Amino acid sequence: MAMELDQDKEEFLKEFGDDYGYPNGPKSVDQIRASEFKRLDGSVYLDHAGATLYSELQMEAVFRQLTTNVYGNPHSQSDSSMATADIVQEARQQVLEYCNASPKYYRCIFTSGATAALKLVGEAFPWSHQSCFMYTMENHNSVLGIREYALEKGAAACAVDIEEYVHDRRSPVKISRHPLKRRSFTDDEPAGAAYSLFAMPSECNFSGVRFNLDLVRIIKEDSERVLEDSHFHRGKWMVLIDAAKGCATRKLDLSKCPADFVVLSFYKLFGYPTGLGALIIHETAAKLLKKTYFSGGTVAASMADVDFVKRREGIEESFENGTLSFLSISSIRHGFKVLNSLSMEAISRHTGSLAVYLRKTLSNLRHKNGDYVCILYGGRNSVDMGPTVSFNLKRPDGSWYGYREVEKLASLSGIQLRTGCFCNPGACAKYLGLSHQDLLSNVEAGHVCWDDNDVLHGKPTGAVRVSLGYMSTYEDAKKFIDFIKESFVCTWNHPMSLYQSTKQSDFYWGFKGLPQNVGIRVKSIIIYPIKSCTGFCVESWPLSSTGLLHDREWLLKSLAGEILTQKKVPELCSISAFVDLNQALLIVESPRCKEKLVINIKSDSYHCTEEEIGLHAQRYVVDSYDEDVNTWFSNAIGRQCILLRSSSSNNHVCFKTKNSVDMCRDVKNRLNFANEAQFLLISEESVSDLHSRVKSNAKNVAQGASVNISSNRFRPNLVVAGAEPYAEDTWKNLRIGGNLFTSLGGCNRCQVINLINEGGRILKSNEPLSTLASYRRMKGKILFGILLRCESVDEIKLGKDQWLRVGDEVHPDENLNGRQPPQAHLPETDDVNGDVTLRFL
Repeated sequence: MAMELDQDKEEFLKEFGDDYGYPNGPKSVDQIRASEFKRLDGSVYLDHAGATLYSELQMEAVFRQLTTNVYGNPHSQSDSSMATADIVQEARQQVLEYCNASPKYYRCIFTSGATAALKLVGEAFPWSHQSCFMYTMENHNSVLGIREYALEKGAAACAVDIEEYVHDRRSPVKISRHPLKRRSFTDDEPAGAAYSLFAMPSECNFSGVRFNLDLVRIIKEDSERVLEDSHFHRGKWMVLIDAAKGCATRKLDLSKCPADFVVLSFYKLFGYPTGLGALIIHETAAKLLKKTYFSGGTVAASMADVDFVKRREGIEESFENGTLSFLSISSIRHGFKVLNSLSMEAISRHTGSLAVYLRKTLSNLRHKNGDYVCILYGGRNSVDMGPTVSFNLKRPDGSWYGYREVEKLASLSGIQLRTGCFCNPGACAKYLGLSHQDLLSNVEAGHVCWDDNDVLHGKPTGAVRVSLGYMSTYEDAKKFIDFIKESFVCTWNHPMSLYQSTKQSDFYWGFKGLPQNVGIRVKSIIIYPIKSCTGFCVESWPLSSTGLLHDREWLLKSLAGEILTQKKVPELCSISAFVDLNQALLIVESPRCKEKLVINIKSDSYHCTEEEIGLHAQRYVVDSYDEDVNTWFSNAIGRQCILLRSSSSNNHVCFKTKNSVDMCRDVKNRLNFANEAQFLLISEESVSDLHSRVKSNAKNVAQGASVNISSNRFRPNLVVAGAEPYAEDTWKNLRIGGNLFTSLGGCNRCQVINLINEGGRILKSNEPLSTLASYRRMKGKILFGILLRCESVDEIKLGKDQWLRVGDEVHPDENLNGRQPPQAHLPETDDVNGDVTLRFL
């Protein structure tokens, strides 16, 4: 493997060796990684467009500076305050130099981030009814938000597409306008006297396309020609550049593209500090801005009881409200030192070489049937591209892999990347081919930013993005490419099936014949009274209309209204709960609490109030407990919370939309607080097979944790024994003892099964989910165990005593009479790629 990697890298260096790795720099990229990014330690970080990484040497320098100097509030006159003022002024100069902006014409205003800088421009710009806010389709939401200020003041707004137009030397770009938007209009001033604003990014954060900065001069100096059929072509145009992404790997030269406004974000440049940005503003533009609010630091004099204020005359002082984040500002010198030591030209070549390698390799990937795997966005023809690669993946049958599937599997492989629309809705719609009707339909189907609706109506709703930084290496790119090949490229003649594996012999039915469903019995019965807390085993237990009696009948909720689960509060797994049916008691224990908590579960024995909550598309009427009970649980998990109990008869299904992925699978019966169904069943043999696979891949287990994979990891209600591994996947109906059940399909697993409680310590690893993903994956779902619905509910409602017992025989349906491979019984969905939200029980 090492020899193969060396050969691959040798080929890479033949093509990119002059640009890759800083051959003429003070350190090679390998030396930089070894000495300044030791914390990565095998992890692959590919989200530099979201936030690049700070150097450990950079942070040591910051710490050294702060621990050897005294900095006071720059609004004072003490020596420490004057020292702060000096370092702030030095930082302003560094920012201007970085963008080759002459201090004769430009000023640097510090803000709380690039978004705050954009907001400042939008709210202070001299909008009028003759103004227009024109912006490229590929713009961040923080730029689009300026539209609200423009429209509110009566100005028009218009999106445009920019195309390279190489056939016309007079104008290297072509501007195509989208429909104009207005909220009101009065013709109260000549168009030539109005100011309009054009906004563009230096680099699209969705696709990586770099914009032709000749646009700045074209818009400012030749607007009458390029906008000749527009009502606004005679106005005075100003230009804003969002350089938050682009400036991280290529400098902006304001001597060549004299924009009026440029916004920066320092954590995008060198990782630290966060919460600090800058607005570089031309002095003529600054004089036009109409700032309303004044604050400490922005006034020369004011009166409290009289309408009088005299503002400070300096551009920076008049726009920087309150005390600056001066300690953060003092630290940016060390970030610039890192970039300058390598040179931005070398950083651009280095990151560019990796991006070209990624695009080239991804674009050549094919399935066994010859179909392309990867659809890349941007980068057509001779378009200049930054070190960002955006794409989606296709299956051999032409359907889409969901980007959330890619992200989750990448995380299991130690690869950090970004998915979605990246707060750039215009670029997302443009590159994915989403019409206005598509976007509205997606919203009506429940899709919002950051949810799991990655494919709707057969189309992706976002993309996968990998982006590179100055410390990215060939090994990062290679590991990512290998991950894509291993996880998403089909190397067989048939489409990827449920039991994806690198060896066809892993298909158990191929060598063992059909599953033998003889002699299967219930091995364990587990009840979990409190959602996400540890349950208890029983020899027998009564059924109710919601499943096992008292199963997930209680849950914990934060004071802010958030339902607490192990995914958010891993400490919940250290709380154990037990129900004593004879005494009607709920008994709860925690290693953090000296005394057990004992609650009488008879409905008339505790003081409570009712309220209503929503959970997984259901509405529940719940009972809450007194302060003593809530204090006990707050101490147990280390945060304030309240205990709620599902009311015995008042929960009901309330769907948001028919396609909502938040629907539970069991829509016929009442549930307590289970996510998808009344019961989860797993097979002892399936657990044993998984354990063997994980043991052979022990490197993925958390340090200090055991390799043992037991059934408890999966929080089942029923564990059965006596079947072939994974035979339960084929069961559609089954009888357990005297009770009938229907399978609702496989249970989709998430990272909660990777949590390990080792002696009170909550450890996290990649297992067993990583191993499951390698052979139990189907269309974004990693399946293990099956969900059941009890079909004997009517008998229970009639008062018949229904119990499940350890040792009960399990009789699955035996309708498979041929030797056809069993197919997983999956939940129905209107979308062939519709993924069920990852749940855990």
